[in-house]
Amino acid sequence: MSLRVDVVTIFADLMQGYLAGSMLGRATAAGLLDVGFSNPRDFATDLHRSVDDGPFGGGAGMVMTPEPLAAAIDDVRERRAPERVVLMSPAGRVFDQQVAAEYAALDGIVLVCGRYEGVDERIAEHCVDEELSLGDFVLTGGELAALAVIDAVARLQPGVLGNSKGAVEESFTDAALLEHPQYTRPREWRGHAIPDVLLSGHHGRIAEWRQQQRVERTRLRRPDLYARYQTLIGEDHEH
Repeated sequence: MSLRVDVVTIFADLMQGYLAGSMLGRATAAGLLDVGFSNPRDFATDLHRSVDDGPFGGGAGMVMTPEPLAAAIDDVRERRAPERVVLMSPAGRVFDQQVAAEYAALDGIVLVCGRYEGVDERIAEHCVDEELSLGDFVLTGGELAALAVIDAVARLQPGVLGNSKGAVEESFTDAALLEHPQYTRPREWRGHAIPDVLLSGHHGRIAEWRQQQRVERTRLRRPDLYARYQTLIGEDHEH
């Protein structure tokens, strides 16, 4: 099964290099990932193919005008029939691993990338299904955020990761816990040895140690996630 993603952007070239490399490039070559692009400029009707204008009410910067953007979205809807159209926006719900899993189960998504000071609000109100944010910060445009979403969602597709267990054992996938520490050769590096339990060959003890590390690392580094974990554990005990 292929993950189908369409990106509405005026800067597809900023994304194509990343998508062609490493894991995502191999996934595309194997038919596991299908990313298409739609440029709002192709739907502009003026001589200069304009996609932005000054904001009503005054203010700095430019705002992406609604019609070229809406026409590009409509075109993708007609051609690809996506299940979800998403506007990358700092005003949206925050993207996390649970949202990545939600998107991975969909039959096609569209990621709409704004630029300049953002997009006309009528796009958010009438042309997309939801808005999505990477967090409480502002980027120059939505392309970098869209790449993060594609990367996170693609690696959940069967066959994309070399080790099928990788996506299951990572941070945030199990009861909101961070991933356990990872080590590789050499056994000792600059006077620092790896934990003895990892050399024991005892899979049960290794699994127990890793789970302990996940809980403790989450408690120290992400108290918010640890509180959620405690809540989930309490709910499990109740049932």
